[in-house]
Amino acid sequence: MYAGGEWDPLGRWVQPLRFPPQRIVSLVPSQTECLAALGLDQEVVGITRFCVHPPHWRQTKIRVGGTKDFRVEQILALRPDWVLANKEENDQDRLEQLMKELPVWISDVRCIDSACAMMDAVGRITGRTEQALALTQQIQAGFEGLGQPLTGRRVLYGIWRDPWMFAGSDTFIDAVLTRLGAVNAAASWTGRYPTPEPTQLQASGADLLLLSSEPFPFRRHHAQELFDLGLARAELRLVDGEHYSWYGPRLLAALEHWSVSMG
Repeated sequence: MYAGGEWDPLGRWVQPLRFPPQRIVSLVPSQTECLAALGLDQEVVGITRFCVHPPHWRQTKIRVGGTKDFRVEQILALRPDWVLANKEENDQDRLEQLMKELPVWISDVRCIDSACAMMDAVGRITGRTEQALALTQQIQAGFEGLGQPLTGRRVLYGIWRDPWMFAGSDTFIDAVLTRLGAVNAAASWTGRYPTPEPTQLQASGADLLLLSSEPFPFRRHHAQELFDLGLARAELRLVDGEHYSWYGPRLLAALEHWSVSMG
């Protein structure tokens, strides 16, 4: 009989203290929203201050700090049966402290398929297998029906300023852009979130500049700096970062947005 244990993407067998877990702490906003979508309102006891969906959880759940500076002792005091984390978004040293005391399942999401695999695994671990499968099937069908609305576009996706940083290869954002048919002009630059030289910007050939609402809250006037550095011919769009970087149920809202704005 299935008892809730799962291998995580880091190759670790993680078994909740109880199956299904009755007390859950989530350390990643998009994964917190996944737990909500699976109907685990009563089971989730702790979230981060960046977990803004669903909105009412910010008043009803204990906030244990941020994704990088979560408070280990506070989490231990909540006595969770299971902790849900992410390799990229959470501080590794603090996760190792938690893993000495608690079962911590760590995701590693780099594409749409691995996002769906994460949601399916979370569904099995929490006893919500059917709900998770329905969710991921809806997401996959949505992408199939959407097509590739950015075909032919060469895109730069800005995530930070001073210094300027862009989403490079082997990132979830890159996978989303590719799924939409775009060519990521930063994919050949060094690093997953490269900081390019002006000459690289000038040679990028980007014709579409996407400036995200997070983690840096870009405004239209910030683009002038990039235009001056050699992107004057690129079309500018200010975009909701949740549509491109959240790898949970927020993808459904993203699909609806793309079908309208890019259709």
